Amino acid sequence: MQNIIKIDQGIARMPEWQLAAPVDFVANEGEHIAIVGPNGSGKTLLVDMLTGRHPLVKQGVTYDFAPSKKELVSDNIKYVTFRDSYGSENDSTYYLQQRWNQQEIDESTPTVGQLLEDAFVLSGGTLHDRGLQKHLYELFHLDHLLDKYIILLSSGELRKFQLTKVLLTNPRVLIMDNPFIGLDAIARDQLKGLLRTLSEEQALQIILVLSKSDDIPKFITSVVEVKERIVYPKVSRADYLAARSHFPNRVLSSEKAMEIRTLKSEAGEYHAQEVIKMNKVCIRYGRRTILNELDWTVRNGERWALSGQNGAGKSTLLSLVCADNPQGYACDIALFGHQRGSGESIWDIKRRIGYVSPEMHRAYRKDIPAVKIVASGLKDSVGLYTTPSEEDYAKCRFWMHVFGTDQLADRTFLKLSSGEQRLILLARAFVKDPELLVLDEPLHGLDNRNRQLVRDIIDTFAERENKTIIMVSHYQEELPQCIDHQLTLTKNE
Repeated sequence: MQNIIKIDQGIARMPEWQLAAPVDFVANEGEHIAIVGPNGSGKTLLVDMLTGRHPLVKQGVTYDFAPSKKELVSDNIKYVTFRDSYGSENDSTYYLQQRWNQQEIDESTPTVGQLLEDAFVLSGGTLHDRGLQKHLYELFHLDHLLDKYIILLSSGELRKFQLTKVLLTNPRVLIMDNPFIGLDAIARDQLKGLLRTLSEEQALQIILVLSKSDDIPKFITSVVEVKERIVYPKVSRADYLAARSHFPNRVLSSEKAMEIRTLKSEAGEYHAQEVIKMNKVCIRYGRRTILNELDWTVRNGERWALSGQNGAGKSTLLSLVCADNPQGYACDIALFGHQRGSGESIWDIKRRIGYVSPEMHRAYRKDIPAVKIVASGLKDSVGLYTTPSEEDYAKCRFWMHVFGTDQLADRTFLKLSSGEQRLILLARAFVKDPELLVLDEPLHGLDNRNRQLVRDIIDTFAERENKTIIMVSHYQEELPQCIDHQLTLTKNE
């Protein structure tokens, strides 16, 4: 049997890249593998071994990419990472409000169409491959995005772009980190169907890295579990699902829940009866209408689910709520009882909001200790530019304790796994006990246990007085029990 990728007793050369035990791994011809495990378990370290990013002592990794004629490992293995769903690893110039400030985009900024065509040409695409290109464009509804600047894509649209770009290169092995996050239900089903078709019709080996272990597609044949930095032997999908442990319906301890309920509120805090009021709000970018005459009122204590297809305008709507979108000044919007443009500053609004989103995760490239990332939520900054007081650090440690990340306090942000980063950013959103909690896809990249933990925390936080919540999710089962209102946006074609 052809071994596409094989590691025999693999040990990374650098100590910080080493797993807890030598790695044995083999991906055979015709086999499609899911790598699963808790957040921080070592899944990414294993993938970095498979791709050659982390060199091994002695023999290293052996490859047999036949029938591919490409010589380089990097041409045969394509890896779509978690952060690729938000932007390039090297996207160091991106800042949080950039997507909403089109006037700052210069002519050198590439469009979706330009980047996809460049990928097609560089991969040596043939006339036959144009059929796949057309199919991918239709599958992900990319035709109407081809003239859109890449930095203006929603997180879901960006995920579709990244997957299309990689698939156009005709890799021998395709590794994808949480490929279904950020995609609406229709797009998730379409992607699963496309991957199944590609696995059957082309010489393509698929490896999925999944935090959500109950989302393993049916075309997957084998599962490799990674726990506590140990890579366990490969088993069949059926055997893994049969033996998989189920997490309890509640993970947050009663002690932590009581600590959240009894947390002291800030003295003299003002609470608006109407947290958000929008009248006939329209947002347009060039020829595109994102929001069209939207009326929406959110009252104190309400908990809203915000839903809609990728590109329907969910994140745009939240950018108005969080005062990140300059078009908000031209709209009839009142936040916390004050009309936008009536003299309040952005910071007057932000001090009352706790916020986490794909854009936030994309913009946070500060490699500072995790506890300082949490502390930056007290100042609404990306990075920390003032020294927190001991009282501030106590608040940070409390919320890190609630989210089970105490042990990560001194580790720097970019050294954490994507799931650990998301937990830190969630603690950052809660740290100032905000009047309004805005959670845009908060469970992205979290394992099953942490997903339930975060839902428990949200439900418990909602029990506090004068707390309003808005949550975006493409999975209805992700919504916490406290949700009592729903707004569904329809995409304007």
